[in-house]
Amino acid sequence: MALQNTQQKLETGYSFQVFESIKRKSIVYSFIKRSMDLILALMAFIITAPFVLFFIALIKIDSPGPALFIQERVGLNGKIFKIYKLRTMRLDAEVNGPQWASTDDPRITKLGHFLRKTRIDELPQFMNVILGDMSLVGPRPERAFFLVKFNHEVPGFTNRLAVKPGLTGWAQVNGGYELTPKEKLDLDLYYIEHQSILLDIRIMFKTIKVVLTGEGAR
Repeated sequence: MALQNTQQKLETGYSFQVFESIKRKSIVYSFIKRSMDLILALMAFIITAPFVLFFIALIKIDSPGPALFIQERVGLNGKIFKIYKLRTMRLDAEVNGPQWASTDDPRITKLGHFLRKTRIDELPQFMNVILGDMSLVGPRPERAFFLVKFNHEVPGFTNRLAVKPGLTGWAQVNGGYELTPKEKLDLDLYYIEHQSILLDIRIMFKTIKVVLTGEGAR
């Protein structure tokens, strides 16, 4: 894979490598992937809307604060966008500053553990896919703070910005929250190098298996 880098400074004040170009996939692949994203995300958004509303009500009962969690993340080529999730943590989760989520994170609410295990907290992100900020499959988007931090610890971590971030991804179905930044990068780079419609479909089916069985959920 050929990458050409430039230093990009975000609105947040952080600087890191973004990409002017990568080895391009075919126009056919790009068209099919975006078409799948739109069609499947629209269908899923409509089908899951009643469940999202139901869990919004439960979140309000379970803990104080807004049910919908909105946060800035970094997408393709360093673009900042707002990601939508169902809130799974307490309101004071980051009173001591940004912290990376982990398995059995003590900041997670009782209901939040279930929402994360089943990936239900990610359902509002179908809107991010529809808007074009995310794809159904790709590296999970990180906050600028952690991109800079991890890129210092694991040079090349921002290579994940070479493709559009995803609602689920190769790293998510092969470890998720238990992965170290280096392990996550290796898995995401594998996806970037080998991305194809067949691999996307494989990841989506593995994600469905995790949601339905809890097997491998993180």
